[in-house]
Amino acid sequence: MASNSSRELDYNALSYTIDTMRKQLINPPQRYDGRPHGLSHAVVDTASGIVYISGQVDWDMNHQVSSHTVEGQLRNVLTNLTIVLDAAGSSVENLLHLRIYVRGELGESMEAIAPILAQFLAESRPALTGIGVASLASKETLVEIEATAALK
Repeated sequence: MASNSSRELDYNALSYTIDTMRKQLINPPQRYDGRPHGLSHAVVDTASGIVYISGQVDWDMNHQVSSHTVEGQLRNVLTNLTIVLDAAGSSVENLLHLRIYVRGELGESMEAIAPILAQFLAESRPALTGIGVASLASKETLVEIEATAALK
């Protein structure tokens, strides 16, 4: 029986796409390999043109944070989000929803993160939810952002 799935794998570049009619997995080579965690950085629903972006954190290729402040991690997370949006064929302007997780009481970080978000999002102004949490992907992780976007 023939399969409607096509598979293109490039494990050396840590980038691969699986297209099963509706689902395209997005894993840009600039981001860490999500396979050991069972995730793709984004999934495009090719039928609807919606991009679902996994929680992006301030991790390098070895799962280490590069900043130890909420502001620094937020800037790095937004850079990582942009990389994934570009790889998926979307952009900041096409963001529909952001969910931002901040370790600790969200209100204590709002004054610091609001200007960074406002500058990054500019006129895009997607729906946005902020959530204070007790823990994230690692003890050093202070900020995580997941998103939904439309294709360009």
